[in-house]
Amino acid sequence: MNAPSKGRLYLVPAPLDFGCDVLAPLQDVMPLGTLQVAASLSCWICENAKSTRAYLKRVGEVVPLQQPVQAQQIQELPREVHKKGDHGGTFDARPLLAAALAGRDIGLVSEAGMPAIADPGSSVVRAAHDLGLQVLPLVGPMSLMLALAASGLNGQNFAFVGYLPQDGGERSQRIRELESLALKTGQTQIFIETPYRNTALLQALLQTLQHNTRLALSCGLSLPAGWSRSTSVSTWKRDKPAAPLALPTVFCIGR
Repeated sequence: MNAPSKGRLYLVPAPLDFGCDVLAPLQDVMPLGTLQVAASLSCWICENAKSTRAYLKRVGEVVPLQQPVQAQQIQELPREVHKKGDHGGTFDARPLLAAALAGRDIGLVSEAGMPAIADPGSSVVRAAHDLGLQVLPLVGPMSLMLALAASGLNGQNFAFVGYLPQDGGERSQRIRELESLALKTGQTQIFIETPYRNTALLQALLQTLQHNTRLALSCGLSLPAGWSRSTSVSTWKRDKPAAPLALPTVFCIGR
C-alpha cells in the first residue's frame, strides 16, 4: 500500500479584534479566499482552543464549515511556549503535525494577526519544513505592517522588538537604546504592549524620548474606533489622547 501523501500546513491569520468589545465584520477584514481555506480545515494548532472555536464559528457564518466546530481536532501549544516564545529551537513541535504526515491539512492560528509573527508558532513552521511539509501562509491582517505603513516612518529599514520591560528603570533605559538606534541609523523601532499597560507605556515614552523624536501610534487597527497618529514627542505632550488606550496598540519611533 502506498503511503498517504503529506498534508499541508496553512498559516491562517485571525482578525485583530481579539478581546475587544466590538468585533469587526469578518468579511470586511479577511479575504474570502482565506476564509474558504479556513472553512475547509478540520485540524488546528493554536494558542487557545476556546478562542479558536469562537473564530471558527465566525468563519462558519461567512463560509460554511466542512466539519462542525465540535468535530474539529484542535491542539494547543504548551503554556511555556506562550510565555517564553518558541523561536529558540528548544520546543519540538513535530508531534503536533502527525495528522499532516497522515495526509491531512492543518491550520496554524493565533489569537490575532498572523501566527508566528509577534505570536507563538515559529516552532510549528520550522518543524513542518523539517518534516518536508508544504507551508502556505494565507493573506490577512498583520498589525505590525499596518502600523508601519500608517506611521510615515522608514519602511525600508525597521525592526520589531516585542515588548519593553515592565520595570520603570529598565523600560526607560530600553527606550533610550531604541531611540538612539532609530536616530543614528534611521531604522524604525516597532513594539507592542498589552492593552491595560498602553497608557503607562505612552507616558514613559513621553517622559523619556527627545522632543523631536517622531512617535507613531496605531490603536484598534481594523476596528470602527481605530486610529493612527504620527507626530513629534513635543506635539504628543501638548495634545495627548483624552481617553486611555484601551484597544490593542502598536508603537513606532523613528526620525
